[in-house]
Amino acid sequence: QVQLVESGGGLVQAGGSLRLSCAASGSIFSFGALGWYRQAPGKQRELVAAITNSGSTNYADSVKGRFTISRDSAKNTVYLQMNSLKPEDTAVYYCNAQRGFVGYWGQGTQVTVSS
Repeated sequence: QVQLVESGGGLVQAGGSLRLSCAASGSIFSFGALGWYRQAPGKQRELVAAITNSGSTNYADSVKGRFTISRDSAKNTVYLQMNSLKPEDTAVYYCNAQRGFVGYWGQGTQVTVSS
């Protein structure tokens, strides 16, 4: 059973920073890709950033230059460093891990950015 446990969310003022963490129950290299998604109230869940097994990264246009995805294989953890946060970044952030056609999700962590 794959478990993904997110942490690091909270309330921050616009312009501030947060770092989200997602700890996996097994080796992160057992997954083809790891990613962060977010869902704001009344909106669809959207991809924020992803990193593949080979280390390639992909970002939503709205976060390019502000967010950075990274991983620590020794800790089986993937991170999302979020800088220059904006009120529109407010959402529940979910960690995702893909293994073939199967996707696994964390429970989500709330990020609220006040103006």
